[in-house]
Amino acid sequence: MYFTTFSLLGCILLAGHGFAHSMMTTPRGRGNVEWWGTCASGFGCHGPCESKRAQAPILNDPTYPIQTIRRGDTLSIQWQRFNHPGGFVRLTMVPFEESDEWTAFNAANHAKFSCYESNCGPDDPSDAYFGPMNGAGDGICSTSFKVPEDLPDGKATLQWIWYGGGVYYGQSKAGFGEYYTCTDYVVEGGQPLVPRGSGGDLRVWQGGDASNPGTDVCKYWSSNRVGDCSFGDRKPANPRPDDLLSQSLEPCSVAGSFVGKAAEFETGGGTRHLRKRWGRGVRSDAYVNSKIVEAAIELDDRRPIYLI
Repeated sequence: MYFTTFSLLGCILLAGHGFAHSMMTTPRGRGNVEWWGTCASGFGCHGPCESKRAQAPILNDPTYPIQTIRRGDTLSIQWQRFNHPGGFVRLTMVPFEESDEWTAFNAANHAKFSCYESNCGPDDPSDAYFGPMNGAGDGICSTSFKVPEDLPDGKATLQWIWYGGGVYYGQSKAGFGEYYTCTDYVVEGGQPLVPRGSGGDLRVWQGGDASNPGTDVCKYWSSNRVGDCSFGDRKPANPRPDDLLSQSLEPCSVAGSFVGKAAEFETGGGTRHLRKRWGRGVRSDAYVNSKIVEAAIELDDRRPIYLI
């Protein structure tokens, strides 16, 4: 295993959060035991939720606060920055009985995409130790989500994904894998129910983050497409309690940061894509280009530069 030099300060800042590199904090997620409630693709938790439908608290925990919502309601969604900059958040909602299926969430015609650092940022904007606007900060990030009008009454599941985040254990060019959280609701009434998918493409984009305020773009690492940094069905081969780096397949790449929109909203891009070795979707242009950059750097330096 090879890795670039990373700072002790970076390890101290990030290791303090244990497994919780990121997760949705409001509303409460399903949680799990194995990863202390979080779900990181690099740890071997491959979603679409942090726990299976059969283990969902809404079915098994009598103390779980049932959240009743209506079609057309606007929900407030929050997550802590957890000292990590960059990336995107995608929100989708499907009937509860479909919440173990990636295809259901990915096919949802009603989705919200935003920057990860939406309404949040580093505590000290002048701290450039890990790069401009990449400093520590554990504030609350937030966005909103409108309950789809084609969602029938009954239990429903909201999925939150963080992808494209950066500064992995103090490595300013290294990007995280994907992180997932789900929460379950009960839908009762609201706007009249419409046939599923009848509204066409209702995906919404919200740009502008701590590094790009007042714009429609975000800063991100590795890829701007869900699935590129999912690591498929792989798990860390030999995780050890005394070695944090052995506990994850991350980083996804070490090509530094990019600026742009989520892949679904990019226009005029190139056509170069690579098929994923491990499953969902195709690799985005940004990911392909980042791998080309990595290869060039490695050839130039004549030394390994990323975790293998």
